[in-house]
Amino acid sequence: MYKYTIHVMFEGKIYQTNVIAQKNKSEKEVYEMAKEQVQKQWAS
Repeated sequence: MYKYTIHVMFEGKIYQTNVIAQKNKSEKEVYEMAKEQVQKQWAS
């Protein structure tokens, strides 16, 4: 498992989030996980 720090653009703002993912995940998959996390947290 690796810890990634990702910057995600959401509703015109840039959010920083951490993602813990398996080594074999692609960059796109890790980014999508980060994007989902930000959307869940801020889309209320």
